[in-house]
Amino acid sequence: MRADRVFAYGATAGLIGDRIFGDPRRGHPVAAFGRAAAAVERALWRDDRARGALHTLVCAGGAVAVGALGARAVRSRPAAAQVALTAVATWAVVGGTSLGREARAIGGALAAGDAEVARERLPHLCGRDPQALDEQQMARAVVESVAENTSDAVVGALVWGAAAGVPGLLAFRAVNTLDAMVGHKSPRHLRYGWASARLDDLVGWPGARLTALAAAAAGPDRRGAVRAWRADAAAHPSPNAGPVEAAFAGALGVRLGGTLAYGGRIEHRAVLNGETGRPVEVADIERAVRLSRRVTWLALGACVALRCAVSYGIRKGRG
Repeated sequence: MRADRVFAYGATAGLIGDRIFGDPRRGHPVAAFGRAAAAVERALWRDDRARGALHTLVCAGGAVAVGALGARAVRSRPAAAQVALTAVATWAVVGGTSLGREARAIGGALAAGDAEVARERLPHLCGRDPQALDEQQMARAVVESVAENTSDAVVGALVWGAAAGVPGLLAFRAVNTLDAMVGHKSPRHLRYGWASARLDDLVGWPGARLTALAAAAAGPDRRGAVRAWRADAAAHPSPNAGPVEAAFAGALGVRLGGTLAYGGRIEHRAVLNGETGRPVEVADIERAVRLSRRVTWLALGACVALRCAVSYGIRKGRG
């Protein structure tokens, strides 16, 4: 079976598997990778960029090697085995269903007036200090996290799966996980995590743009999404979260960004879609989750189409 069809069938099956089963409560492959990466950090850590780059190379390179070995093992097997490997890899690296479940759990607690339960659950979704947030700020944090993680936890992986098969799927999730572990600006990781953060910016670039495009295409306010993306994305400190959050803000007609609290550190960020957007409401969490799902399937279609077009061009060139 051609590689483009393997990816199309396997990625679709993997997304359906995620939709049905979500993430396993125990034994998740990403959690196993995280434990291995933490062990590598304990062995290599120095307050030094070079050591951090080596950490990134060892961990991300190991994920690529595992993916390449798996793909090689099924290369001569029946097509069903190749599709199954792609499906399992896709299911392992995407997290759209768990993202939606966590967002809805917090939204349900806020709708019921139970702010304390919402604060307890918020760290499962993002790294902000829940004690510093009121109900409206928590709702905004959830919508922002749904937007950003649609790119980080789903679309980015699909893009690299389309580009490089199973190794691409695993590599993207490895880099994204490393960024979450060491790519922040804590005193321990400011220098050590520099390489992981920069590599995550690089590999996340195409997925973030595809996510923003899909949000503009699938959202209730297409013009608003494009307008906010063009006007406000560059003001965000992240080159990839900016387009995604701005597009979601415009598509949903809300304002995102502003003052944030991370572990006692206050950040004042630009407001996204500030000219026409309204404050986020609890009901917007459900709207964001539904938009995230539409973006996921639209992005899958775009990745499959691109993979097929590239494969066709290669065959045409050889012919």
